[in-house]
Amino acid sequence: MSGWIAVLTASVIAYAFKVGGYTVPPSFLARPRIVAVTEMLPAALLASLIVLQTFATGPHLTLDARAAGLAVAVVALLVRAPFIVVVIAAAVTAAGLRALGWA
Repeated sequence: MSGWIAVLTASVIAYAFKVGGYTVPPSFLARPRIVAVTEMLPAALLASLIVLQTFATGPHLTLDARAAGLAVAVVALLVRAPFIVVVIAAAVTAAGLRALGWA
């Protein structure tokens, strides 16, 4: 039962945040510091998701084929390859290394 209490509590908190967002006055959101933070927030969230998905397996940090795929993706981005080429190069690298036995 405690699992359901946690789910319901999290749902209420998420709903309260959403309602709270609608009550924030527009003048507050137009402040330069708030604008700067909100412009950088998506990039920071995406970077944290990439790091977690690349270097974490459960509660442990690992260095495996996903890290090599990320390195290839970074190199492809630096040479300004199209996005689909970046994704395919990273996937082929990770799959190739896993096929060779590097988990």
